[in-house]
Amino acid sequence: MPELRRGGLGRYELGGRVVVVAGGSGGIGAACAREFAEAGATVAVGYHGGADRAERVRDSLPGTGHSTVRMPLEVSAELAEAARFVAGRHGGCDVLVNAAGITAAVPHSDLRALDDETFDRILRTNVRGSFALVREFSDLLRSGDRSGGDGVVVHISSVSGFTGLGSSIAYCASKAAMDVMTMSLARVLAPEVRVIAVAPAAVDTDFVPGRDTAAIERQAASTPLRVVAAPEDIALSVVGAVTHLRLATGTRIVVDGGRHL
Repeated sequence: MPELRRGGLGRYELGGRVVVVAGGSGGIGAACAREFAEAGATVAVGYHGGADRAERVRDSLPGTGHSTVRMPLEVSAELAEAARFVAGRHGGCDVLVNAAGITAAVPHSDLRALDDETFDRILRTNVRGSFALVREFSDLLRSGDRSGGDGVVVHISSVSGFTGLGSSIAYCASKAAMDVMTMSLARVLAPEVRVIAVAPAAVDTDFVPGRDTAAIERQAASTPLRVVAAPEDIALSVVGAVTHLRLATGTRIVVDGGRHL
């Protein structure tokens, strides 16, 4: 079997743009914050409970003017406050990346282990929270364009949303809902704002409780490309969707090494 490979990374220029990253304190979100900052953007690092982690990410970013902002997806009033903060601090928002979300590791075959509270919490955060995030930032995204580009929303989805395979049935359902919501929002926010979903498979982060790097490597070994996906690989896809896929909206970009095959 060929040796597992880890992907490389490109660079693009986004000087003058303001990027808000929900879930920016770790994992894919932190990688997105770094890549957008490397490309010249000013980044607002959104977080739920990890203010210290968000501040470390902010302080590590190249450039100046970055900020942190509390953005718990399940509390709409705080998302509205976050939008007001971004407007006051940065003057607008050009790109909104939703890398926030939750899951629970529940075997699909154990239906009773997935209780109502867990199911509701996952959907409330991943689905309703994702909608509320876009709703609260929609006016800023529509009124942006200070640098001549278009507004973009990028949802971090998952192949779980269309394969039905993942950490729990509720998580799969939440990502399927996110993909459909991506299409609906793309219709109503056009032409000022594009809405795209980026769908990875397992990424080398601690997102799923109890899943270690060895488990991710085993999954990667079963895919056609046999690549261990790093957060930076997904961040590159997000940046590319913003900078290069200028006619893409309401669509899902799959970056899974062929896992869905």
